[in-house]
Amino acid sequence: MPIIGVGVDIVDVARFEQSLQRTPGLVQRLFTPNERELPVTSLAGRFAAKEAVAKALGAPAGLSWQDAEIRTDASGRPTLAVTGTVATAAEQVGVRAWHVSLSHDAGAAVAMVVAEG
Repeated sequence: MPIIGVGVDIVDVARFEQSLQRTPGLVQRLFTPNERELPVTSLAGRFAAKEAVAKALGAPAGLSWQDAEIRTDASGRPTLAVTGTVATAAEQVGVRAWHVSLSHDAGAAVAMVVAEG
């Protein structure tokens, strides 16, 4: 299957935590109910992944942060579930599968997302 797009993003965990503290509604706006209770390092990685998803799709307007949920399977591997605006954008460009990688080190969280057709 062809690669439709690749997205990479990095988040400074301390700066991200300050943003969450400064803006009380940010957690609810950015994350699904399943994601919200995770530690800040995990939230930073998931935010990076959501940004990477948008980049892999070509950054179309109108995507909702909550329409991309980063989940963890039984083996600990991150997976991506898309709904709503993200699912529609992915369908329009022919995405049939997603690949997600998350990493945390030295105060940063990084994510890479591959959209496969």
